[in-house]
Amino acid sequence: MAGLVPPGASPDASKPAHSKADEKTDYMNLPCPIPYEELHREALMSLKPETFEGLRFDFTKGLNQKFSLSHSVFMGPTEIPSQSAETIKIPTAHYEFGTNFIDPNLMLIGRVLTDGRLNARLKWDLTDNFTVKANAQLSNEPHMSHGMFNFDYKGKDFRSQFQMGNGALFGASYIQSITQHLSLGGEVFWAGQHRKSGIGYAARYETDKMVATGQVANTGIVALSYVQKVSDKVSLATDLMYNYMSRDVTASVGYDYILRQCRLRGKIDSNGCTTSYLEERLNMGLNFILSAEIDHRKKDYKFGFGLTVG
Repeated sequence: MAGLVPPGASPDASKPAHSKADEKTDYMNLPCPIPYEELHREALMSLKPETFEGLRFDFTKGLNQKFSLSHSVFMGPTEIPSQSAETIKIPTAHYEFGTNFIDPNLMLIGRVLTDGRLNARLKWDLTDNFTVKANAQLSNEPHMSHGMFNFDYKGKDFRSQFQMGNGALFGASYIQSITQHLSLGGEVFWAGQHRKSGIGYAARYETDKMVATGQVANTGIVALSYVQKVSDKVSLATDLMYNYMSRDVTASVGYDYILRQCRLRGKIDSNGCTTSYLEERLNMGLNFILSAEIDHRKKDYKFGFGLTVG
């Protein structure tokens, strides 16, 4: 066996060495980045769960493979504006009826509430690269109705979007992959009703184990986030929000733990607010939800539980 390796050469010398050309970035074969509006997607999953207070019940009945009906009942307090530091809540309850049409190229979702609000969403994939999205809300309250259209184009290694809405609101964004892991982008907007405009820049670095994002805008907002994937089931996240105009700073850390039958998410921020959100799968199509939020500074305590069927 010793004669197989030349004298003075180590066994690893027989392995082919990686050339510098193999380590270079293939700029003609870069991945397509995620949409600009979803830059902080992984961090939001851990740090911004959909917490609620009170009782919530959601039921979805599928009529066929594409069409389904949904019913939602919510009973709990609603916060109202107050001059004092204490939070004022009044008991409320409402029922929501919804229809859903989901096709591989078309999605239509409609919701109507007992308080008179009507919500509608549309997503239409005209081609493999071009998508039209629309959101609308109609309300009996003045200045609460709005509509928004989004036109998204997905390229080989970039994404672009154009937005237009009521109130003379226009916006555009673009994000481009620079390397296999780094993508850079920017956005501009114009709110004609308020005579305000803005421009922002963003960067995202992603690997199999971590995601780091940074976003800054001339409106004074600086947003940073970092997510570490400890394993396939455990993720740790942190973010920092800084407003240059008001000098407000908020930092938070959170976790996302996926078990065999449940998913647990939670966070704590620099304002003393602690949040926990549990989704437990009791059976196929039956989920139990627990939501809790404690704000020590405002002495505001929220607890909610719910059931999701279908």
